[in-house]
Amino acid sequence: MAGELLPAFDWRSDIDALVFEHGPAGGRCFVHRLAFRSLIGIQPEPGACMDWFCTHHAAFSAAAETKLAQSGATKGAFHLNSRDIRRALEQLSPARQLR
Repeated sequence: MAGELLPAFDWRSDIDALVFEHGPAGGRCFVHRLAFRSLIGIQPEPGACMDWFCTHHAAFSAAAETKLAQSGATKGAFHLNSRDIRRALEQLSPARQLR
C-alpha cells in the first residue's frame, strides 16, 4: 500500500533465509528460501525472495503477529513457514490466487 513503511530486512546467505524486524520490541523473523519456493512455485534466487517479501509484506507482518500471539512471545527470534504466510495471504485477500 502506498505510504506503508517496510520493516528492515536482509538476506542471510549463511542460513539461506530472509530476516526482517518485526514489532516495536524488534523481534527478528526468519523465512527460509524453501518457504518462498513453496509460495512462488519456483526455486527463487535471494533477490526474488526479497522482491516477493516487499510485494507481500503485509501478509508477512500479519503472519508474524499471529505466530507471536500463538506463542505468547513478545520479542526474540522466530521463523515463519509457507503455511503461516499462505494463511495470512488468504485472510488479507480470500479470493487471491498465489500462483
